[in-house]
Order: sequence, then C-alpha cells, then structure tokens
Amino acid sequence: MKDRSDMKITIGHLYPDLLNLYGDRGNVACMVRRCLWRGIWAETVECGIGEPIDFSRFDIVLLGGGSDREQMIAGRNLKKARQQFCDYIEDHGVVIAVCGGYQLLGKYYQTKAGMIEGLGLLDIYTQQEEGRLIGNIVLDSELSDLPVVGFENHGGRTFLNGCRPFGRVLHGAGNDGRSGYEGVVYKNVIGTYLHGPLLPKNPRICDYLIEKALERKYGPVSLKKLDDRLEMAANEAVCRRFLKSWKSVMAVG
Repeated sequence: MKDRSDMKITIGHLYPDLLNLYGDRGNVACMVRRCLWRGIWAETVECGIGEPIDFSRFDIVLLGGGSDREQMIAGRNLKKARQQFCDYIEDHGVVIAVCGGYQLLGKYYQTKAGMIEGLGLLDIYTQQEEGRLIGNIVLDSELSDLPVVGFENHGGRTFLNGCRPFGRVLHGAGNDGRSGYEGVVYKNVIGTYLHGPLLPKNPRICDYLIEKALERKYGPVSLKKLDDRLEMAANEAVCRRFLKSWKSVMAVG
C-alpha cells in the first residue's frame, strides 16, 4: 500500500460562483478536510466562466447545481472542453455532479421554455414535468454501508436508459418520482439530485470519491479511519425521522 504522507489530490471546482445551489460548495470543503485529517494534501482549483479547463490537472471534479439559466451558461462553456471532459471520465476520472450538473452530463434537458443541450457524456436525459420533487431523501446505495441522506428540489425527471443508479429510494422521489431510483453511477462518476451539501452528511460517499481518486493516481490505497461519530449521529437522526424500518436498512447496508 502507498504511504499517504506524500500523496496529493487536486479538486477541480467548475463554475463555483454559478453552480452553488443549496451549498454545493460544501462538498469541496468536506473532501479537503477529510484528506487533510489523513495527512493527504488537497488543492482546490476553481474554474470560472470563460476560463480554460485542463482536466488533466484534476483528480476529482465537482460540478454543482444551479437554475436552468445558469445551467445553460455552464453547458455552453463546458462544450469547449467536452472532449477533454469525456477523455477524463473514460480514463476513470472522479466526478461528483449535483442536480443541474448531473443533468448536464446527459444528452439534454427538455424544459417548457426549450431544450438545454447536454454534454452527452452519459446515456441519460431529462424532461421537465408538472410540479417539483422537493424534500428530504434517503437512499440505499451499494457505495455506502450507511443510508445516503440529502435534500432534493428539481422539476426535471431524469431517465437512465439502463445506466446504473446511485441508489434505491427509501424515502423521497429520486430521479423521476416513479422508478424508485436516484442518481447515476458510471465508472468513477456519481450524478445525483442530493443537495445539502451531499458529502458532509455522507462521509462514506466522500471517502469513496477520495479513495477512487487516489487509486487512479497512486495505485491501491488504504484510507485511515476517522472519528465519524457526529456525522453518523446526524445520518441516524435523518433515518429515524423518515424510515420506519431504520434498523433493517442498517443491517442491509
């Protein structure tokens, strides 16, 4: 196993001033802090509108959520680096994309006002329907031994075309309010509607992303365990509030 004392990861935060709905920036803070607690140096590079994006620099990429207008602006800018982004994903680059960022990874988002063209990096698409899917959400995900908790607020319904979901909905609406699934996983990409931000509430998912980034860069690693009692207590409080069979869920996880 690689000694973590000389490890470093670089997190690319795309359009943080534009795509930061419901505190998505907190995901970066969480990743950085959990790295530093382990003696792993973590650097954040913020990429603004109009700035060139060099995906070869990044070990993790965060693409947050925003309004339809902000999403359209971000999509137009990202198209200039689409092939680089595609190459990064296919080379097992780590990505966490939230809400609008999640939708942008797909083929398109059809709204009442028109179509927002996606990057077409994943074989998914989104359509706007009546009403918004709003509220707390709890998932059972194979990427975490704890339930994944968060908050969703989206008018779009995302369809996976057979792609692997991020998790099974235990409470809430998820991708479309009907399928029973939420988000998408492709290679080392996670797309999700969970705001809040996602990672401080779900340390197992945060560590999953960090571990995948380190393995891609350095080979097999073993992350030092952290004292997550506060995070687990917060997670448990949400589960007890919204899940009647919380203990059985934990047993499955």
